[in-house]
Amino acid sequence: MGAFPKDAPKRKVVKVLEELGFTIVREREHIAMVRNNGDGTRTPLTMPNHLTIKGATLRAILTQSNISREEFLAAYEKA
Repeated sequence: MGAFPKDAPKRKVVKVLEELGFTIVREREHIAMVRNNGDGTRTPLTMPNHLTIKGATLRAILTQSNISREEFLAAYEKA
C-alpha cells in the first residue's frame, strides 16, 4: 500500500470520498459532505475548499468520519 498523500488534489479526494458513500451537500469556502449509513444514521464531513488538501487535514477528516487509513488509501490508489 502506498504512502499517505502529503498534498492531495481536492478533486481526487472528493472523488474518493464519493466512492466511499459521501455526497456533496454544500460547496463554498468549505465542502460539506454527508454519508447515509445502513443503520439510519448520517455521517457529516467538512473539508476546506482548497486546491490541495494537506496530509494532516486529510487524516483528521478520516478520523472524524470513521474511515480507516487502509480503506481510504485503497480507494485513493484506484482513483
